[in-house]
Amino acid sequence: MRVETGEGLRSLQGWLRSDPVMRGSATVGVRGSVPRPGEMGTAIDVLQLVTGNGWSAASFVLALVAWRRTRPQRPRLEIRRGDTVFVLTGGSDEEVERVIRALDADRDGDGGQ
Repeated sequence: MRVETGEGLRSLQGWLRSDPVMRGSATVGVRGSVPRPGEMGTAIDVLQLVTGNGWSAASFVLALVAWRRTRPQRPRLEIRRGDTVFVLTGGSDEEVERVIRALDADRDGDGGQ
C-alpha cells in the first residue's frame, strides 16, 4: 500500500492498527524504500499488510475510505497485491465497490495467499 506522504502513511498505519476488525485479521507494518542517489537513509514509503483467514476486503477498503475522509487533503491510495495495483482516488460508492470486487477476485484467484 502506498500513500503520497510519509506522514499520511504513519497516520494510516495507526488507523488500521486501531480498527478492531483490521486488528483481528491483519498485521500492519511499514517497509522503507531504498534511498535514491543523493538521498540519505531510508524513507517510510510502503505500508505492508499480512492478512489472515478472517480478512475481509470490504472491511479493509471501508477502513481506508474512513481514514481518507479524516485527512485535510484526501490522498490517492495505491493498493498493490502481487502484480495488480488498485487505486482509490475519490472514494465514491462505485469506486469502493470496484476495488472490493477486484481484491476479492484477486484473492479467490490465488487461494488467498
